[in-house]
Amino acid sequence: MAETIKALVEGGKASAGPPLGPALGPMGVNIMQVINTINDKTKQFNGMKVPVKVIIDPTTKNFEIEVGTPPAASLIINEMGGEKGASSPSRHKAGNITIDQAIKVAKMKFDNLLGRDLKHKTKEIIGTCRSMGVTVEGKSPSEIQKAIDDGEYDAKFA
Repeated sequence: MAETIKALVEGGKASAGPPLGPALGPMGVNIMQVINTINDKTKQFNGMKVPVKVIIDPTTKNFEIEVGTPPAASLIINEMGGEKGASSPSRHKAGNITIDQAIKVAKMKFDNLLGRDLKHKTKEIIGTCRSMGVTVEGKSPSEIQKAIDDGEYDAKFA
């Protein structure tokens, strides 16, 4: 029966320290080999927290790494070039992204979103922007979602 270790690591910067090192130690695998593989697979998410699953076969000591995508909020913060969302989104704005950046985030999270197509998945990402105090194209996320429903951005989803 394979053992599974789940952890949230910084992209490209996993280390033998907590949370991975102490969990991997008793498994008898080469910890540095696992860490290097994780860093290789997560380097494109540099600076973001990435969910990682390490699946280890206890008899052969072989391992497999599955990398998830960072949370949508982290991808939005990365796109807007900020540090974090607004503490009170209704009063303060943390930043702004373009509709193209929202589509890019929707494509990165495509398999994890519930919408039936890119248009609806992008609306989901814009909904996340609303809860973070991030404007889209300089307007409130609600206005942009209505504009998407009205077909103003249909050319971008074609």
